[in-house]
Amino acid sequence: MQTPLTPATANDRAASRRIRERRRLSSAAWRKGTVRFAVSVLLLIAVFCLATFLFDPLQFYRQATWYPPIFSTQERYQNPGLARNYDYDTIILGTSMTENFLPSVVDKALHGKTLKLSMEGSMAEEQYKIADLALRTGKPKQVLWGLDYFAFKHQDPATAADFPDYLYDDDWTNDYRYLMNVSVYEMLAKDVLKMNTTRTNQDLEHLYNWNASGGFGAAKVLAAYSRAGEEEKYFGLNEDPLDQIRQSFETNVLSLVKRYPDVQFLFFYPPYSILRQDVWKKTNETRYRNQLEMSGWMYRQLAALPNAKVYDFQAESDWTYDLDLYKDLSHYAQDVNTGIAEAIGRDDPKYRMTDENADSFADKLEEQLQRFVITPDDQVLDADIELADGGNKRELSFSAVSGVSGADELLVPAKEFAAAVGASLSWQESARTLTLTLGGRKLAMTPDESAAVANGRSVTLDAAPKLVSGSTRIPLRSVAESLGLAAEATRPDKHTLKLTVSLR
Repeated sequence: MQTPLTPATANDRAASRRIRERRRLSSAAWRKGTVRFAVSVLLLIAVFCLATFLFDPLQFYRQATWYPPIFSTQERYQNPGLARNYDYDTIILGTSMTENFLPSVVDKALHGKTLKLSMEGSMAEEQYKIADLALRTGKPKQVLWGLDYFAFKHQDPATAADFPDYLYDDDWTNDYRYLMNVSVYEMLAKDVLKMNTTRTNQDLEHLYNWNASGGFGAAKVLAAYSRAGEEEKYFGLNEDPLDQIRQSFETNVLSLVKRYPDVQFLFFYPPYSILRQDVWKKTNETRYRNQLEMSGWMYRQLAALPNAKVYDFQAESDWTYDLDLYKDLSHYAQDVNTGIAEAIGRDDPKYRMTDENADSFADKLEEQLQRFVITPDDQVLDADIELADGGNKRELSFSAVSGVSGADELLVPAKEFAAAVGASLSWQESARTLTLTLGGRKLAMTPDESAAVANGRSVTLDAAPKLVSGSTRIPLRSVAESLGLAAEATRPDKHTLKLTVSLR
């Protein structure tokens, strides 16, 4: 027999049913809201991806046609779309040393249609990735590639992790990283602003080109030179082993030359300023020596392949001594890039490396570093000093040589000069007078004064002697003449001062 419900019990059960129903409805509403939210998010993502696909700000899928193209100056992001979708048969590869090439100039020099795919500060692994992508398209017939030694060093893992590899492969399943990438639009906004202020990314001719930004000049380069000795003195503590450098070259450069035998590869070593090379030699001898060794070693690997040529511009003094062509110790103006392209285009034997001359480029650079001087008016000279004794001539080497502004003259240590020509030297402290005697002729000089006395007669030297670190430096040519020696100054080229002193 069922126990009749009391009013209280009936009310409790009804209340419980209402609570369960509210919970059910609430749960259903939550699930429905969640589904709606998820659908909305997915729809929003789909719309965003579709917009990116259609607008294609990096021209990753297609060349811009229905709107004026805006080229991103983020080279690692922009280059893949250019390589895939633009028409070309010649590509430019390398670091910022190649950014000032004008494609039209390279077109004329190499008789092709050029696309620049440079990457500022790029390592060999990065250059390989864009080269491989472009070559896979089958378009390139020529590759103009600047080889910087530092690019073959070990890449920082954090930097490598930031590289957008998904833009370089052929795997469409990871394209979402481009389609859903908000930063692409941040780049676009910055590039639109840059386009409206500097006009530097409106066309492929001047894309990545920084020549118009200026900042070139000897004074700026010399200021960087004076700082570099201190700033770079610890750079050599973790220098990469040479075997590792070679492995990087083989993996990232040589492998491509072998894989594409029908493509002509034109490599070159960039012309850093002579002061850049001097800082490397003084602060990091290992790095400097490795660079010279790699220049010859890379040539020999490439020389074995019929589709590769190598050009060396590292010792081209018309550029490397002209500091007004540089904005710092390394980066040169557009005119230098033009000169490089034209020299390669005519296959200039002055720069083309061969089995016969491969070692001469490094030897010439070594000689330049031993002889270059900086004048007080910010000029760099190749100081070529020669001693002639009858029919015999030999190069004179001094421990220190200083340039002189506005005169065909050089300052050299007095003791070393006296020893070279067979003169005697004396110093009178009370009068602060330096006297040189040679064959009965005497010349008395005072530091910081160009007036001197030669055999009792007043003469004016081309420059005043200088006391430097306890040593007196004297003007070589005018002192030699005052002692009765023949001294001749010639200018074999605009950056060389040759002084020849004849004993008889």
